[in-house]
Amino acid sequence: MGLLSCSISETITPSLLFFFLFCFIGFGTATFNVTTLAFDEGYNPLFGDGNLVRSPDGHSVRLLLDVYTGSGFISSRMYQHGFFSAKIKLPSDYTAGIVVAFYTSNGDVFEKNHDELDIEFLGNIEGKPWRFQTNVYGNGSTNRGREERYNLWFDPSKEFHRYSILWTAKNIIFYVDEVPIREVVRNDAMGGDYPSKPMSLYATIWDASSWATNGGKYKVNYEYAPFTSEFKDLVLDGCAIDPIQKFPNSTACSETDTWLESRDYAIITPKSRSAMRRFRQRYMYYSYCYDNVRYPITPPECAVDSNEKQRFRNTGRLRFGGSHRKQARMERARRKRRSRAASVSDDQTDM
Repeated sequence: MGLLSCSISETITPSLLFFFLFCFIGFGTATFNVTTLAFDEGYNPLFGDGNLVRSPDGHSVRLLLDVYTGSGFISSRMYQHGFFSAKIKLPSDYTAGIVVAFYTSNGDVFEKNHDELDIEFLGNIEGKPWRFQTNVYGNGSTNRGREERYNLWFDPSKEFHRYSILWTAKNIIFYVDEVPIREVVRNDAMGGDYPSKPMSLYATIWDASSWATNGGKYKVNYEYAPFTSEFKDLVLDGCAIDPIQKFPNSTACSETDTWLESRDYAIITPKSRSAMRRFRQRYMYYSYCYDNVRYPITPPECAVDSNEKQRFRNTGRLRFGGSHRKQARMERARRKRRSRAASVSDDQTDM
């Protein structure tokens, strides 16, 4: 998304208010310099072949979920580090129970100690917004999930937005458009929990009625099927390796790694770090880093932000059981009450 020029008219309509809030948040950043691939240049169908529909020019693909099957695709090669990205448009209307996933994994090769980096979009009942989560697994550490959950500042079913995962030997960054929303910095204390083995890129749509929406309360309703997710402007930057070469030579990818770490998407500038902080303040509603019930000892990769932490309960969820907007409304109400109390006190003093 490009930089925006914001102005305010005398009449504030709901749509104008949304536009102003978007501008105020300041998420607009320069577009990444990436080279996109046609589907056949880097990907293969994974399952539900009949529900995978390529565009005539081969540069975009639709994944469908119907009563019979979901669908998905996988990168043709495995990568030892990389930048994995696509513009995605999600299904609209009633989407409860649906998960659209864009992720890297090596679970097919390393069944007991796989690595994984997830972006998972969680459907909702009609009139309620899509939500999404990110997660990090290393060396089969699925019992130590590192998930965070968020809302979005736009409707992801209305138009395409770019979602990306950067994985290097030093850090992992998740992006929405060009806004970094989460960074995991590798440290020695993480040990094997930091993903280190070659991974493939996956994209899928599937029925997750058992957990995706309100803990499984709302299921997929196939009266609304087929559910369609669309992918285009696909990007695979990184060190591609032979799938048979499970443990590549330590120097085999050094040149590509150096190149990868020099790219614009690998550098979090002060401006983009500020945008990440604003996103997390406004849209993150769960973080494992603040879940002291689940993790009495904070995981070593967590960079705890004291201002961020105070908004969460010890379960890692927002205080007051609501959204950041609800918290903001409550805070404004408290300020008004304090202001009124101060005003009354002043009036009594004047008397």
